[in-house]
Amino acid sequence: MARYAYAPLSVDESGSSSRRRSQGGDDAKVSERMPMFVGLCILIAITFVLSRGGQSGAAAVSSSNGVTAVPSNDGVTVVPESTAQAKAAPSSSSSSSSSYVVPVGGAPVNPNASSDSALSQADVAAGPAAATPTANVPPSTGCQCPEPDLAALRAKALASTPPHIIECKDAAAGSSQAACHLPAATRYAALQQKGATLWMTGCSGAGKTTIATALEDRLVKAYGKHVYRLDGDNLRTGINRDLTFSEADRAESVRRTGEIATLFADAGVITLVGLISPYREDRDAVRKRHEDQGIPFYEIFLDVPVDELKKRDPKGQYARVESGELKHFTCIDDPYEPPLHPEITLKTHELEIEQSADILFKRLEMDGILVGAPKLAPPGLPNPDGDEQIDLHVPAHLREERMREAETLPKVLITDLDLNWLQVIGEGWASPLKGFMREGTLLEVLHFNSILVDPFNLTENKEIHSTQTNFESFKPYRPPNRVSMSVPITLSCTSYTKDAIENSPSNAVALTTQMGHIVAILRDPEIYPNRKEEIVTRMFGVIDMGHPYIREIYKGGDYLIGGDVELLDRIKYNDGLDQWRKTTTELMEEFKSKNADTVYAFQTRNPTHAGHAYLMRSAGENLKKEGYKNPVLWLSPLGGWTKEDDVPLDVRVKQHEEVLKSGLAHPGGLDPATTVMAIWPAPMVYAGPTEVQFHAKSRRSAGASYFVVGRDPAGMKGSELALAHPDDDLYDGDHGRYVLQNSPGIGSMKMLSFVKVMYDITDNVMKVPDESRMDDFISISGSKMRLLARNGAVPCSPTNIPTDLVEANCVPSGFMVPKGWDIVVDYYRNIDAGRWIPWSRPQVDPGTDSRTLSEGKFGTESFQLKHKDYTSFWHDIPLRPSGQPDEIVNFVTEIPLFMTAKMEVQKTITGNPISQDSNSDGSPRYYTYGTPFFNYGFIPQTWEDPELKDSLGNGGDNDPLDVMEIGSTRLEMGSITPCRVLGHLELIDEGEMDNKIICISLSDPDASVIRTMEDLERIKPGTIDRLKDWLTRYKTSDGKPENALASEHPTRTNEALELINETHERWKNLCGKGSAYVSGEHGFWLDAPGCKGQ
Repeated sequence: MARYAYAPLSVDESGSSSRRRSQGGDDAKVSERMPMFVGLCILIAITFVLSRGGQSGAAAVSSSNGVTAVPSNDGVTVVPESTAQAKAAPSSSSSSSSSYVVPVGGAPVNPNASSDSALSQADVAAGPAAATPTANVPPSTGCQCPEPDLAALRAKALASTPPHIIECKDAAAGSSQAACHLPAATRYAALQQKGATLWMTGCSGAGKTTIATALEDRLVKAYGKHVYRLDGDNLRTGINRDLTFSEADRAESVRRTGEIATLFADAGVITLVGLISPYREDRDAVRKRHEDQGIPFYEIFLDVPVDELKKRDPKGQYARVESGELKHFTCIDDPYEPPLHPEITLKTHELEIEQSADILFKRLEMDGILVGAPKLAPPGLPNPDGDEQIDLHVPAHLREERMREAETLPKVLITDLDLNWLQVIGEGWASPLKGFMREGTLLEVLHFNSILVDPFNLTENKEIHSTQTNFESFKPYRPPNRVSMSVPITLSCTSYTKDAIENSPSNAVALTTQMGHIVAILRDPEIYPNRKEEIVTRMFGVIDMGHPYIREIYKGGDYLIGGDVELLDRIKYNDGLDQWRKTTTELMEEFKSKNADTVYAFQTRNPTHAGHAYLMRSAGENLKKEGYKNPVLWLSPLGGWTKEDDVPLDVRVKQHEEVLKSGLAHPGGLDPATTVMAIWPAPMVYAGPTEVQFHAKSRRSAGASYFVVGRDPAGMKGSELALAHPDDDLYDGDHGRYVLQNSPGIGSMKMLSFVKVMYDITDNVMKVPDESRMDDFISISGSKMRLLARNGAVPCSPTNIPTDLVEANCVPSGFMVPKGWDIVVDYYRNIDAGRWIPWSRPQVDPGTDSRTLSEGKFGTESFQLKHKDYTSFWHDIPLRPSGQPDEIVNFVTEIPLFMTAKMEVQKTITGNPISQDSNSDGSPRYYTYGTPFFNYGFIPQTWEDPELKDSLGNGGDNDPLDVMEIGSTRLEMGSITPCRVLGHLELIDEGEMDNKIICISLSDPDASVIRTMEDLERIKPGTIDRLKDWLTRYKTSDGKPENALASEHPTRTNEALELINETHERWKNLCGKGSAYVSGEHGFWLDAPGCKGQ
C-alpha cells in the first residue's frame, strides 16, 4: 500500500484568476469588496481636493465607512493602520496602533518610510473632484469614481524602494546585506546543510503539496534536516490573507512567497514551495531574487495532463468547472504558462509519490545541499570524510627544497607496512587525517571508532588533530562533527629514534624507508608510549597472539610518533601494478569522466568469478531502478599488507584485468565502460567489524556512496594460539554488516549486501538460485575453487556438467573468464615459485656501485651482488689501497647509510657475493631498531678467527672484520672506499667477540679534520654514544636481549690497527698462506684467486 495519497485541493489550488479578466466579477465578490472601495474612493477624492487647493491644515477626514484620516504637522495624512486594515479586511482581528501615511497637499513622502506605506502624491491624485477636509460624507452618498488600481500602486511603491537597505555599518552603500549577517558558509557548516528553495509549480491537483510533504517527511525524520513547506494553506492564513485571486494579487502572492523563501533558504532552511504560480514572469522574478542572493533555486514542474487531473479531482473542482459552476479556472479557461527550462520535471501520473520524492532527494544530495560544507566532489559523489580533500604531496616546485631540508633532519624508520599507511594518509584515504595519529586522536579511535572534527573552525578546534595532545586544558566547546575512523594509524619507534628526535634542534623528522630512501617529512612530532596491549584489545576484541597483525603490533617499538606529514613524491612500488594505483583525487576525476552520478565499491580479496560479477552487475541495475542514470562500479582489490596465505596482489589484479577485457561477452566479465579498477592501498588488519568500518569510510573519501559488503568482512580464522576460537572464525559472520550499518560517523553511505548465488547448469550462468528447481544449481565454494585450480582443472562440457567437479577435474565454462582462470591455475600450481607479489612492497634498486653486477630480485633470497673486477669481495680486494699509509684501509660497503636491509658477504657461496641475511623463518632480515646513521660493511682479507680469544675468553665471530663508517655521505652497496681508521669497539654478541672498526671515508667532507676518536667527538658530538647504543640494543626491537661491550671506551687508532693486522694474518692462515693451519670444516668458499684459487 502506498505510503502517501494525493492531497485534496488546497486553498490556493481552488482559486481562479486571469490576466485577461474584465473589470467586473462575481456579484458576491463585488458585494464583499464594495464597502472598502467606497471608502477608498472618498479618501482619494478628499486628498485630491486638498492637493488641488493647496490646503495643509490639520483636519480629520472621515469616510463613509468610518475611516478617519488626520493630517499631521508635516503635511502627511496619517491613517491609523488598525482602522484601515479592519475596513479593507473585515475578518482581521488586528489591534495594531501603528499608522501608515498618505501625502496631502503635495507634501513629500518621508524617504525613511517603509516600501509598503510610502505612496507618492500622484498615486492618490486621481480622485473625485470635490471634498473638504472636514466634510462628513453621508453613507447614502455614492462614489462614482473608478476602482483604484491597487496593483499599480503596489508596483510603484516597490519600484521606489532602494534595492539594498543597509542594516549595518559593515555594508557599504549599494552593497549586499550579507555583510550584516553570519556568513552563509559558516551558518551552513554549523547546520550541516545548505539552504535552497524547491519551487513546485503546476496545475491544481498535480501533487505539489503531497510530494512536498513526502520529501519533508524523509528529510526531517530520516536525515534530521531543517525543512519547511510554504503553500497556499499556510500562506493565505497569514502573510497573504489580504490577497485575492486576481491577476495582480496572484503576482503579489508569488513575490511575497519568493521573498519568504529567499529568507528561509538564506537561513539554511530547505524550503519547499507549492504554488500554482501560473505566470512565468512571476516565477522568473523569484528565481532572479534567489540568484542575486546566491541561493540555490530549483523550479520543479509537475507536468500532468489535464485529463489525468480531472480523473483525480479529489474535491470535485474540475467537475464544477465542467458543469460551468466555476469560471476562470487555471489550466482550463485561465492560462498556465509552463516553465521553459525547469531544473526538474515530474510526470506525477507516471510516478509513485515516493518515486517523485526520491528524484528530488537525489538532486539535493547530488548538489551537496544536504551537507553544510562546500561541494568538493563531482556532482552525485560524496564529500570526503571531514569535508576536506586531503592531498599531502609537496608541490613539485618545492620538492628539491624540502628534500634538502629532510636530509638534515633526524631519520625515522618506516617499514614497508608503515609505507602503506603513509600512502593511505598522504593520498586522502583516511581523510581528514593529515598524519600519523597523535595520542588524543588515537584515544578517540580506540574508544569511539571515530573522531571529532571542526573543519570550518566553528569551535576553534580546526587543528585539534594537528597539534600536541593536551591533557591539562580543553577548549570550551567540542568539535561539532563526528567522522568514522575505526583503525589506529600509528608509527612506532624505539628509544634510539626517540632520543635522536628529542636531542635534535629541529621540530621535524624525515621518514625513511627500509631501503634508506627519504619519502616524507613529519612535522611537530609528538612521542608517546606505545600501549600495545590496550591497542590490541580495543582494536580486535579477541585474544590471539598468533594473529598476523597483532604480531606486527607487538613487534613495534615502545613509543609512537604522531604528527602531520608531507610526502616528498608520489609513492610508487615499481611492481608493474602502479597504473592501477590512484589517489582519491584522481579517482574522483575518473568517476567524473565517466559521468557517474553514484559510485558503488566492491572490495576483492580473491579472484573474481561469475558469482561476483553477477552481484556487481545486479547492484548497478538496482541503482538504476532507484533513479540513478549512470552508476559506476569501483572494482577495489586490496593492495596493502596481507597475511601470507592470501592470494597475491599481482594474481588478483591480473585476473581482474582479464575480467574487464572480457566485458559483457562472458557471464564472469564486467563492462569496462562503467567500471573503474583501482587498488586500495591500506594494509589488511583482519579486525572484523572494527576494520570494515574503515574499509567503507576510505572508499567514501574517494567518491563511493555505496559499499558492497559480504559475510564476515575483514574476518579470519583464529590461530592455534587463539584463546576462544582456535581454527574457527574469530568474528560472527553477521556482525560486520550490522556494525557497519550503525557505526558512528558513517554518514550517508549505504551498504549493499551479498546474496547467495549458485551456478545454473541449464544456462551456465551464476545467479540467485530458483527454489523451485534447486537440482539445476551447484555450489562452487572458495575451497573447491582453490582445489580445482591446484589440480589444473579444464573447462567442463557446457552441455554436460558433472555433479562432482573435483572428480571430473573440470570447471564450468561460465564460472570464470577463461584467461582469468588460467592465471588462477598458474598461481595455485606454482604457489611456491617465489615470483608473486603478495602485497604492495617497493621494488627498488638497492643502490649498488657501478662496478658491480646483480642477479635475482632484491628483497628475496635470490638476490646476489658480485663485483665486475674481483671474483670475491672477501678474498680478492686488497686490505689497503696501494700507496696509502697503514691507517687507511679498503672498506667494502654492505649496508649503505640509512638502509636497514641486513646485507652481508656470503662466506660459503661461490664467489662470496653480497646478499640479504634471512630470519629463522626464511624471510629477509631487516634492522628494526631504527635507521642506521652510518655505512656498514667489512675490511677485505680479514677474518675474526673463533680461536682468537679476548681477555674474557670470547672468540671471534667467524666473519670478516666489521666496519662502521661515520661519514655523512651514502656509500653504495658493493663500493670499495679508502677509509681512515679512528679506533674500534669490541661487542660481545651472544658470547662471541664481534669487533667494530670505526673509520671515516677519505672522500667525506670531514675527513681532513677527523683523524682520531677525539676529533670525532669534537666535530660530531654524541656520535660515540649513539654507536654504543646501537651496538648494545639493536637486537632488542626483535625481542632479543641487549649485547654488551667489552669496554665503554673505544680504542685508539693504533690499537685498532693491531686488530686489523691480526685478523689479516688469521685470514692468511685460512687461505693457507700464513704460518698456522686452519681446519677445512668451516665450509667457506676459498677458491678465489686472492685466497686458494689460481
